[in-house]
Amino acid sequence: MQVKIEEISSVKRRISVEVPAERVNTEIEKSFAGIQKKATLAGFRKGKAPLQMVKKFYRNAMQDEVMRRLYEQTLFPALDEHKLEPVDAPMIDDIALVEEGTPFKYSALIEIMPQILLGEYKGLQVKKERYVADEKAVEGEIERMRENMAQLAPVEEGTVEKGMVLTVDFSFAVPGYPEEETSGKDASVEVGNGRLLPGLEEGLLGMALGETKDITVTMPDDNPNKELAGKPGVFTVTLKEIKKKELPELNDEFAQQFGDFETIADMRTKLAEMREQQELERIKTDLKTRIIDALIEKNPLEVPDSMVRRQTDFMLENLKNRLKGQNMSLEMMGLDEDGFRQRFWGEAAQKVKGGLLVMALVEQENIAVEEADLEARYTQIAAGNEDMLSRIKEFYAAQANARNSMVAEIKEDKAIAFLLENAVVTEVEAAELNAPVAGE
Repeated sequence: MQVKIEEISSVKRRISVEVPAERVNTEIEKSFAGIQKKATLAGFRKGKAPLQMVKKFYRNAMQDEVMRRLYEQTLFPALDEHKLEPVDAPMIDDIALVEEGTPFKYSALIEIMPQILLGEYKGLQVKKERYVADEKAVEGEIERMRENMAQLAPVEEGTVEKGMVLTVDFSFAVPGYPEEETSGKDASVEVGNGRLLPGLEEGLLGMALGETKDITVTMPDDNPNKELAGKPGVFTVTLKEIKKKELPELNDEFAQQFGDFETIADMRTKLAEMREQQELERIKTDLKTRIIDALIEKNPLEVPDSMVRRQTDFMLENLKNRLKGQNMSLEMMGLDEDGFRQRFWGEAAQKVKGGLLVMALVEQENIAVEEADLEARYTQIAAGNEDMLSRIKEFYAAQANARNSMVAEIKEDKAIAFLLENAVVTEVEAAELNAPVAGE
């Protein structure tokens, strides 16, 4: 058997295999002998048909069987011999039909793990957002709570203003694209929340009850149908009902409806504390991403497409599950699965690169997980519940895979902490995050 290895890239190889004619002949005869025992041909009992007739009528079946058998018998031994470990199933890109007296040739593309030799990983320069308390954000949250508690009162006279909720019948068409035509009755529309197409909201303002109006809009560039980008669309709207929001009074009674708040002042204080915790956690997460990005920048590497593809699939499933919990779908966000994969391929590749480099750092710095690290993580998950803590310990003691996953997570956390401890971290205002760090 002849084997040739061609390096396509740092993570891609083409393996070409040639199986001698003698071995091909042997496998062909084996295949026909097996088929003959099961073959049923007109005029002959099962298994009694002449071999020559079997060869004539079952040639395609023989070829499929022998090609599959020779492929299985030769590819993986060849990979083992050349110490190649595919990260995904090999992809056949050239294969010949088996013929008596002729060598069987095929080639396959495989992807392998990149060879990682960590270079610079100490002294990485990274920015960290400085936390700034924002009283306006707290007041905005309170206003959103008021909006959620608002009562809708019918408006009998006057015209549409921002903040009003409308009931409308509508039809929509894009000239030249009949497949885009749609309509609806008794649709609820809020004016002023920024969710409508540009031009539609402006067209609704000033309408009166019972009025029918044609409103022209420009189709956005991010429309799922790219052909429609920039094209005019026409809404024909009939205004059937106008309602105005009546917001509840901002007092202690209002605050008490939302949980453990005694007064409106207490509500403001606790919301500010909650926001601070959330913002500090967001800043921490952002800093982790930035230090990993800095590590990748100083240690560039190519990663297999198959690993990136698995990461995009993982991200896609997570998003679909989150949307499902909100009674939403990809389509409602203007995406489909292929569009998602294309849009987030770069982000997925970055995650794969970061994961591989962090694993290399764990090995290079001999980062280990002690029992105390696991105990701390169990306690964190239990959040002070002693009964829960006991059950968590029992679960991870019995589930080796879950325990191994936790160990891997802790190693990653330790590696990132190591990077940050040895980095040059510059604290900046949010507006400065994307400006170059001095010295870069």
